Amino acid sequence: MLIFFLIVFTIYFGANAYIFFKGYPLMPEGRPAKLYTILFILTASLFVAGKFLERNHSGILSDILNILGGFWLAYMLYAFLLYLVSDVGIISGKAAGLIHDVQSGTINRWRFIAVNVLTVTIVVAGFLNALTPVVRHYEIPVAKPLPGNGELKIVAVSDIHLGSTIRRRSMRKLQSIIDSVKPDMVLLLGDIIDGEIGPVLRDDLLSTFRCPPCVEGTYAITGNHEYIGGIERTASYIREKGIPLLMDEAITTPSGITIIGRKDRDSFRYTGKMRSSLEELTKDIDHSGLVILMDHQPLKLEESAAAGIDIHLSGHTHNGQIWPLSILISHMFEVPYGHAVIGGTNVIVSSGYGLWGPRVRVGSRSEVVLITIKQENAG
Repeated sequence: MLIFFLIVFTIYFGANAYIFFKGYPLMPEGRPAKLYTILFILTASLFVAGKFLERNHSGILSDILNILGGFWLAYMLYAFLLYLVSDVGIISGKAAGLIHDVQSGTINRWRFIAVNVLTVTIVVAGFLNALTPVVRHYEIPVAKPLPGNGELKIVAVSDIHLGSTIRRRSMRKLQSIIDSVKPDMVLLLGDIIDGEIGPVLRDDLLSTFRCPPCVEGTYAITGNHEYIGGIERTASYIREKGIPLLMDEAITTPSGITIIGRKDRDSFRYTGKMRSSLEELTKDIDHSGLVILMDHQPLKLEESAAAGIDIHLSGHTHNGQIWPLSILISHMFEVPYGHAVIGGTNVIVSSGYGLWGPRVRVGSRSEVVLITIKQENAG
């Protein structure tokens, strides 16, 4: 864990230093240069300060620092990339004799303006995009009996990340979407809580969540973020809201649907205990009925196929949340986002409803997943 934080800090410090020294030489000496330095350091420290304060004294100030610090993370990413691309262009231009040293000052001044205008535009557009979640609909046929008229509507929501950034307004929006869909079942796929439980308890952020008359119920699992602020407090809070939290458990609804909920794979890092294998969790279940698995991180999907899972539901990836992180995510996961069929198992990975860090999405959308499962005619 220490090595991980050292790597993250090194990257964060290095990216900020790189951006800082692109602007500093352009500042007039004296007060303007000092003011630039002070403002840059303060702004670059917002996110770290917000997380520290959130852990020790959650309040409106920590919320503000986290929100502003999140926007700085997005600014940092795109400013770094734009400066990097422009540096490659300038170096190449000089090597080709197209740019001369006497032109460097003018080019750097215009580049400073262009990078900041373009970066702010991208961040603002990403913020507006993040405010408009969509309903992503999948239709899956199954050759197994289903209750009622042979059709089951499931709402799956992953990565809400309740905390300093995602608060009551976001929950009211989520509730209105769920109410309008009128599902038979609601499944929460982990990372309901962003990390520290303080900001959630302060305004009781789950208090407005409810399932409309869901005949098959509501169930949830843990993600990796539920363990950050202490799994005992987080799990207790979720269960107090009447939401069954399945932690390496399988339940069967009265209509014969089996729901399996796994602990997050990162739980070992926090508890020192390995989670149960999927083979253990499925050894006594009835495969004649529909079998749904909730596992926060979409890894080792072939195990779900081998275990006879009909529908595997995951989140975690955020579909990258911010381009070009989506490119990295696409190489880390077999199914980084969307729907795929692996060995007869329908795998659905959601980009998530909420966000981590910046309240910005570029190249991805916040979403609520609606799955309509239809019984195939056995005849």
